Formats: sequence, C-alpha cells, structure tokens
Amino acid sequence: MDARYLQDKEELKQSAQDVNEDRRAFLTAGLVGGAVAAGTLVASVANAQQVAQAPALTAAPFWPHPKWGKDDVAGASNWITPAKVLDTVKWIKDGKIYRIGRVYESGMPKFGERAFTMRIPGSPTGGPFGANKLVYHDEYLATEIGQTGTQFDGLGHIGIQMGKDGDKNEMRYYNGHTEQEIGGAYGLAVIGIENCKPFFTRGHLFDVEAVKGAPMDAGQEITVADLRSALQKQNMQEADIKEGDAVFFNTGWGKLWLKNNDKFNSGEPGIGLEVAKWCIDKGVCLTGADQWATEVVPNPNKDLAFPVHGELICKNGIYNHENLDFTALIADRKYQFAYIFSPAPIKGATGSNGGPIAVT
Repeated sequence: MDARYLQDKEELKQSAQDVNEDRRAFLTAGLVGGAVAAGTLVASVANAQQVAQAPALTAAPFWPHPKWGKDDVAGASNWITPAKVLDTVKWIKDGKIYRIGRVYESGMPKFGERAFTMRIPGSPTGGPFGANKLVYHDEYLATEIGQTGTQFDGLGHIGIQMGKDGDKNEMRYYNGHTEQEIGGAYGLAVIGIENCKPFFTRGHLFDVEAVKGAPMDAGQEITVADLRSALQKQNMQEADIKEGDAVFFNTGWGKLWLKNNDKFNSGEPGIGLEVAKWCIDKGVCLTGADQWATEVVPNPNKDLAFPVHGELICKNGIYNHENLDFTALIADRKYQFAYIFSPAPIKGATGSNGGPIAVT
C-alpha cells in the first residue's frame, strides 16, 4: 500500500494544482470564516515538520482493492469475520455497556446547511381504536439521515475527482466506481451503506486530550508521536492494534457539543495524513473521534480539503465514525473495548445514524 503514498515531488505538485479554488475558499473562508482565531491555527515547528513528512497524494488509480478485489463493495467491514468476533469477545470482562453515540436533536451542531427536523403529526397520531381505546404516536423525520449527529460515513460518501473537473466518469469512489455508475437521485446504485457488514471488533481509544493536558485547538494535528504518548500514558502497547480493529481519538473538541455550536462547527483538531497512513498500515477497519470529521480542519496544507477522508474511505475502504462521546469511557479509564455497531441498512444511503456501543 505504501506505493500509493510514496510518489515523486512532481505528482505532489500536480495534485496541489488540481485542487480547485472553491475548495480553497471553503476551507479558508467558508468553513473557518474567521470564527477560529488566527492564534489557534498557528502551527508549531513540529507540526510544520509533520506536514513536510506527510505522504504525497497521487492522481494515480487506486483500484482495484489489493486485498478484496475489484468487485468488493464492503470495504474494511470485510475484516469482521467469525474469528475476529471470537477474538473480540475475549475483551469483555465486566459486561458494562457504554453508549458512545450522542442524542439526536434539532439543536445539535450540523455541518454546512444540513438539517434535522422531527415532527409528530397530530396528537396522538391515531386512535383511539378498539374497546381498549389504543392510541399511538408516529414521527416524521427530515434530515440527511447518515450525515447528522453521530454519523457513520459509508463508502459512497467520499469520492475524488480524477481528470477534468465535472467529468462524472472520472469522479472515482471506492474500488474505482464512478459517479456516472453510482449516482442517482434516489440512492447510490452500487456502494450504498446496505453493503457494509455489522461491526463487532476490538476498539482502541487514544485520549490525546489527556496527553496535551487540555482540549486541543482547531487546526491542531494529531501525530503518530501523540498516539504513542497516549499508549504509554494509558499503559497500552502499539502491538495491541491488530488488523480489523477500530481506533478512536479523543481531542476534547466534543466538550463544545450544544454548548458552543458555532465554535464546534468552525474547525477542529484531528488526525492528518501521517496518522491516516499509520491506520492504513495497521489495517484498521474504522476510525472515529469526538468531533465531526475525525481529521484536522483546516488541514495544515491549505490546498487540501479533507484529504484523510479521501485516503481512508475512498482509496482504502476504511470507514469513519464521527461525533462520538467518550466521556464515560474516559472517566472509567476504559481505553480498550468491544466496539459494536450495525449501520442502518438504508439501500443506497451514503452513511448511517445509529447508537454505537462500547462493551468492556
């Protein structure tokens, strides 16, 4: 897999040139919009070095998947085998269940112009019926069902424009599927979320906030060195992380949830391309965090828009779980657990809502 990243300087230069002005404007003006003070975005010398060492992006084809082949539509959920489940069960010692998803409500922070509106028509919706006078309630929900609140990114959520901008035959998604193939007003034709297999795997939580001693700032990148510091602090070993495991990052940004939505939406700390490559090399099935993209926003390289999404989801089929809440796990110092989540099998959807749990 390393060949995808170790490209020459000319490819990196061309890749940067291909990033259009709209993406630049989105990150530097639309997304940050002045809401994040310039001081919080000043990169340290170490961070600057990290950017220089980040793997080069490439315009070369990244399909078919080297492990699961050209016809695969399940991505890294293929790691969840009976053997993986049995191995994961060994981690359940005290039988305690932790909800790591957030409550869905209209006031929660949402990306861009996404919406979450629920209505219960009538009061009650129906009844009374029968001699027992039964009444009932229904709800009507209008939202981007897989992309609001605690959200799970499917393989059809992220693509990369190859070739000329606007060419749907060169907008490539996981395993090389094109926008022309999969796109549609009524759902994705090929790599919808219904193809993702349920997750029952080992989870590893990196409390980077604790390593830093305070919540991280928007634009502050989590490095591999930070992960190793967290492992040491939490008495964990890097060798604990096996193929098919899930890894999670606590930045402290989640403390802004419903308390300062504007700041929460303005940017975020998170992983960058270095940690993305580390995750790919480890063969993880999924990444997740306590903020809305898992990756650092804005990226230290101002020409890049959500490059970690592209590398993990699009190129490698590694899923992403956003807006998680690790408060209870951290309070109990539970950093390794069974991660359990079954995406809602909505045919053609780009992602999923739901209630992920950690079991210790």
